[in-house]
Amino acid sequence: MAYFNIRFIILILLHGGRIMFKEFDETLSFETNILEAGAYFRLSTSNPEALPIHLTTAHNVEDLEDLQKRYDEKGFCYNRNRNPNRTALIELMNYVEGGEDSIGCSSGMAAISSSIIAHTKTGDHILSDKTLYGETLEIFTKILQKYGVETTFVDFTNIEEVKKNIKSNTVILYTETVSNPLIGVPNLKVLANIAHSNNAIFIVDNTFMTGALVQPLKFGADIVVNSLTKFANGHSDVVCGAATGKSELIKKIYELQVLLGTQSDPFSSWLTVRGMRTMELRIKKQCENASALALELEKSPYILKVNHPSLVNNPYHNLAHEQFGDYYGGMLSIELPEDLKKINKFMRTLKLAHYAMTLGGYRTSFAYPVMSSHSDMTRDERLAIGITDGLLRISVGIENIKDLINDFKNALEVAYGNK
Repeated sequence: MAYFNIRFIILILLHGGRIMFKEFDETLSFETNILEAGAYFRLSTSNPEALPIHLTTAHNVEDLEDLQKRYDEKGFCYNRNRNPNRTALIELMNYVEGGEDSIGCSSGMAAISSSIIAHTKTGDHILSDKTLYGETLEIFTKILQKYGVETTFVDFTNIEEVKKNIKSNTVILYTETVSNPLIGVPNLKVLANIAHSNNAIFIVDNTFMTGALVQPLKFGADIVVNSLTKFANGHSDVVCGAATGKSELIKKIYELQVLLGTQSDPFSSWLTVRGMRTMELRIKKQCENASALALELEKSPYILKVNHPSLVNNPYHNLAHEQFGDYYGGMLSIELPEDLKKINKFMRTLKLAHYAMTLGGYRTSFAYPVMSSHSDMTRDERLAIGITDGLLRISVGIENIKDLINDFKNALEVAYGNK
């Protein structure tokens, strides 16, 4: 092949106010130079307003000294170990949750499973809240149980029951800041004290609230896990997760993550960081909407029960105010009569709210736990923790609240009234 003689700039360095150019080697052929063109824009060459996406499996090193330096300084070599976008996500999560270190994960479930597995071994015992996201329960019952790790499920809002079920081999207490889908609120500080007085670590899933509203680490949690897919990212366009906490605990999770390959990819990390930039604005608006919607729905003659801690008659109201302040979260659940035809009619009539197998996005969505998050449980098992066949979980968005309230009131009237 003929030599490709046109000179191309492949590297621009800003140095001392001067732009320095590196040109192609004209002695090389087109098929070689086409591999080099645009390949060497290094991290130190620019200061972009928006974080670039580093879609690379590896970063080139100069020599063995450079390689060792990157090992020592947690530099970038291979994507499964570290990536600039994941590092940006980690830095952001450290701030948002107030932790010493974090890992970025491929999903919320990856963050949960990696955190638990890294801190358990055969013969250990876990004490877990009985009302959790369904697939978290399955980690305990379907995965850890196979490897000789026992889990006891109790009501974490009943402190005496928690104390009664601690064992000498209990290594983890596990709960959610706000339980999924019943919106219960455990006392984080008391549970942390129980865990630490029994030489166990306290892990809290903060997905429903995020560090924008509460930082469980400040209440004594050792590790906080988040499904960043939900409220943190808030745009329903990425699956991502994180675990944050004390450095020595996160190090153990990181070492397992490298082996299991549960890390977040560069694009997902980038999308999550982008979404998190506006999380406080979105989430506080969602909280305000959720409180207003809960108050209106509580007045409806067609709804049996509304679960949201903003309601003054809610059993968790005072504790929630103590832990969260004036923002009670964007999640609520309602209990309708167990008539599937009317529930379906209600769902179909809603115009703004829509069914989605996720939560925390900027649009209001809802889900039916019996056929989604807790579908692997028997009806008796669901009823034992309070999930009836009429329960709907609602993730409130940032719509105009009057529009949203009218949407729900109209759908309820059409499905259950005489409209």
